[in-house]
Amino acid sequence: MPMLTILSCLPADHDLRYVTAALLVCVLGSILSMRLLARVRRNTGLRRLHLLFLAGLVAGGTVWTTHFAAILGYDAPGNRSFEVGLTFASLGLSVAFSWLGFFVTTRTQRGPLIEIGGAVFGFGIAAMHYTGMGALNLEGIRTWHAPAIWLSLVLAMGFGAVAANRIARPVTRFCKYGSSLAMVLAILSLHFTGMAALTLAPTAALAAPAQALSDSVMLISIVTGIGLIMAMAASAYMIDMQAAQEAVEGYRQLALQDPLTGLPNRNGLGQRLTPLLADGDETAHLVVLAIDLDRFKDINDAHGHAAGDAVLTTIAQRIAAILQPGEFLARIGGDEFVAVKSEIFARNEAAKFAERMRTLVLTPVEWEERSLSVGCSIGIALYPEHGLSSDELLTRADLAMYRAKSLGQGKICTYEPSMDEASRRRAELAIDLKRALVRNEFELHYQVQNDTQSGEIIGFEALLRWNHPVKGRVPPNDFIPMAEQTGLIVDIGDWVLRTACTTAASWSQPFKVAVNVAPMQLNHDLPKRVAEVLRETGLAPERLEIELTETGIIADRQHALQVMQALKAIGVTVAMDDFGTGYSSLSTLQVFPFDKIKVDKSFIQSVETSVHAAAIVKATLLLGRSLNIPVLAEGVETEQHLAFLREEGCTSVQGFLFGKPMPHEAVSRMIREVEVAQISATEAPAKSAAAA
Repeated sequence: MPMLTILSCLPADHDLRYVTAALLVCVLGSILSMRLLARVRRNTGLRRLHLLFLAGLVAGGTVWTTHFAAILGYDAPGNRSFEVGLTFASLGLSVAFSWLGFFVTTRTQRGPLIEIGGAVFGFGIAAMHYTGMGALNLEGIRTWHAPAIWLSLVLAMGFGAVAANRIARPVTRFCKYGSSLAMVLAILSLHFTGMAALTLAPTAALAAPAQALSDSVMLISIVTGIGLIMAMAASAYMIDMQAAQEAVEGYRQLALQDPLTGLPNRNGLGQRLTPLLADGDETAHLVVLAIDLDRFKDINDAHGHAAGDAVLTTIAQRIAAILQPGEFLARIGGDEFVAVKSEIFARNEAAKFAERMRTLVLTPVEWEERSLSVGCSIGIALYPEHGLSSDELLTRADLAMYRAKSLGQGKICTYEPSMDEASRRRAELAIDLKRALVRNEFELHYQVQNDTQSGEIIGFEALLRWNHPVKGRVPPNDFIPMAEQTGLIVDIGDWVLRTACTTAASWSQPFKVAVNVAPMQLNHDLPKRVAEVLRETGLAPERLEIELTETGIIADRQHALQVMQALKAIGVTVAMDDFGTGYSSLSTLQVFPFDKIKVDKSFIQSVETSVHAAAIVKATLLLGRSLNIPVLAEGVETEQHLAFLREEGCTSVQGFLFGKPMPHEAVSRMIREVEVAQISATEAPAKSAAAA
């Protein structure tokens, strides 16, 4: 037998048609495998496991199909066939190592396991290749070049690590293509280097069995199979991508849309308003309305949040139904809306737009056979006069709205530059308020409460005053709401309670002292604090009267009832302040065991001019007698007020007619004078009897 020629199995010894098919499968499979691996890293739970299964299946199938297609194109002398067991074992190894490598890679977001997993995947390519080569029956003696084998292993594992690195640690948007290219290089470098490591010496003594199917049939079958797998995986990838996009779109909608009303929220408002300012007609104006609902909290407190939601939804739907081109409405807070109208050329169009919004808001809302009504305060800001950016316009519309609210319900105000100064002063005042308690700037004044018939003193109400070192005496209406908004009212209220009790304990006569309690104080263990203050100051519990407003207790009726019962258990009396101004005073009196009702001064001061006010006062006094609850009338300033109350049977009064709020020194003098008068009245009969 003549000397046999040693054939070097280099890439040049392959049929280019098969190599092209192998390359096509390799490129497409690598792109899809890396995209799936990226999706695996971005998911969790069962979805992550499903995507990991698909990624490993596609990657393993790609490696095996590339190898098999290239082997079919290998120009080997003589017959060639494949051993079925080892052939499918090589496929199993390819898929298994792909799963394992990808699993390791996805175990961490930053650590070295990323590259280790890629190297494991590359090792699987080598394991598949050399197992597959073992399944190849050739007519010749094989000789392997060890350095080339080790080189092929290093190349496969190295490029595998690079592929994992690029997909897990991207630095540019092109890294996803770099990872696919690295996987292609891992497969091809292994295959061709591994083939170059093989030297085949043909010999007739080693005959290979004939192959049952032709190479073309086998190639078509294999490529079709992997193609179906890749199509299935690509479909799953697209489904996952679409689901993710739908989720992102859903989150985007949530970020831009109010879930209750479906209107744009604050972010959505900015997204719609900014382009209008940038691209609108330069000769036209744009109006921004800040709309704040009045009495909305009363509806929530009295009827629950379902009623409040119904009011908001109905108002939103009502306005949205009549919006004209160039108009839109947004909800930016609990009961705050913003309406925008573009392309207006006359200032009176802004006023008409605001009036149209107000009319729609004021229309009652029918809910569960009840008619619910709210008011609104509206502020107007115009572009470009009042601001050039959306933030400026919204801020200035808010300032105008707050001015409207300060003027009374249902008002409409247009922004004026002076409002900025007022806002700045309020901000300064809020800062100063935080320091006022520490600097001892607060003071209590006391207003006398008298018996209606005899005029005798029955007690005093403690009233808070703020002596600002620069601004002088700050009205309570200016700083009390601010204290409630900032939460400072809790500490301030505690100081008021302690100071009032300490002062009352020093009086020579056991008059009562009434202390107003803010709603927020009810949530800070008020009964315990009251008991501590009474114990520390030595004031008898029956001499302290806690005044609560209906709006302060109705937000959480059950808790407020528990607080009131605990206060009464201490021995303190509890009065309802500002009766008649709340939303459902009658139902409140039915539930809460008040010891006294205080009629709001707005009714008393109108009894001479308003039939309705007089009727309300009469009804309140009748209600008090029916429930056996004493009634005190506030705001008594004239003899006519007093005469009316005497005639109607009111037992106690408070107002300027008997005295303005006084500092504690003046109150102490008044009490001493009362004491002297009582002693004189007692001694006079005794002297007369002695003289007789």
